Amino acid sequence: MNRELIHIIEQMSKERGISKESILETLESALLSAVRKKYGLAAEISIKIDHESGEIAMNALKTVVAKVENPEEEIVLKEAKKIKKTIKEGDTLEIPIAVENFGRIAAQTAKQVLFQRVKEAEKEAIYEEYKDKAGQIVSGVVMRREKGSYYVALGRAECVLPVKSTLPTENLKRGETIRTYIEEVKVTPKGPVILLSRTHPNFVAELFKMEIPEIYEGLVTIEGIVREAGERTKLTVYSKNQMVDPVGACVGMKGTRVQSIVRELRGERIDIIPWTDDPRVLIAKALSPAHVESIGINEEEKSAMVVVADQQLSIAIGKRGQNVRLAMRLTGWDIDIISESEYNKMRKGEIESQLEELQSESSLTEEDQASEDEQQD
Repeated sequence: MNRELIHIIEQMSKERGISKESILETLESALLSAVRKKYGLAAEISIKIDHESGEIAMNALKTVVAKVENPEEEIVLKEAKKIKKTIKEGDTLEIPIAVENFGRIAAQTAKQVLFQRVKEAEKEAIYEEYKDKAGQIVSGVVMRREKGSYYVALGRAECVLPVKSTLPTENLKRGETIRTYIEEVKVTPKGPVILLSRTHPNFVAELFKMEIPEIYEGLVTIEGIVREAGERTKLTVYSKNQMVDPVGACVGMKGTRVQSIVRELRGERIDIIPWTDDPRVLIAKALSPAHVESIGINEEEKSAMVVVADQQLSIAIGKRGQNVRLAMRLTGWDIDIISESEYNKMRKGEIESQLEELQSESSLTEEDQASEDEQQD
């Protein structure tokens, strides 16, 4: 029986990733709860399980007295001497308790407590394993979909991937293996919850780190990233080594590197922009794929007016304003885009207004001169 107990504990330790010592301690606590249910909560009881043999030593601790007032805590000297001849009044005596004396109810209680404690230990082990993995990409298997979320098996942990955190075009199937981003690991009354996402901007950033050796090694850094999941991502990259082209490193030969990321994102468009501290250049690049004619900036208000060719206006703004919206979020500048023809009309209007002002000033000067001549006459 004892060997079988140790075998079960070792098997449980391997399957659930909980240390053998932790399970044995849990079992000792479970047995203690069961014993106290039978002998009384006030009873002083010690339980030890030999970690090698599985032998269970169980003792009730009682104080030796001349007259017993509390049978759960005390034993009369005469009875104590039958167990240990050298015992004297005031000593504490360990009285062995036979494990088989628990009875069916006590054994069932021990089993229930052990099961509950092991479940708690398993939850703690899962939390300890994943608490520092927030911000990483992991691979998991879709188990089921229920109540607006997918449940994904990640090793021995079951993680939550909300449907709203998946790409708009994807419908995940049971048994499908997917890569996801660990957005958060939190503790709840029901245990640890590992929250996953495929829409978080950092999911794309981590994919680049996995696919691009220069980013993984730190030669190229991602300075900023913005995203509207399933449609477009814009990111700025910077090279610490002048010999390394940051955009070229990310794109790869014939686009092989970035295409693997695009496939993972179900065809999402990705604009890779070289980072610069020149706001004019940065804004122009951020509006990619549109080509910019000229830019005027107001550094105090951090605003910019961008002029593009008429045929580039819709590209610069993007569908439902997406392109310019992402560019503003990426650069931190308020961007106003106008077409070249609109800009020319505006400039023409300004020139005409200036000419009118000059003519008005000239007319006033002539009237003043005529008035002075009349006064002299």
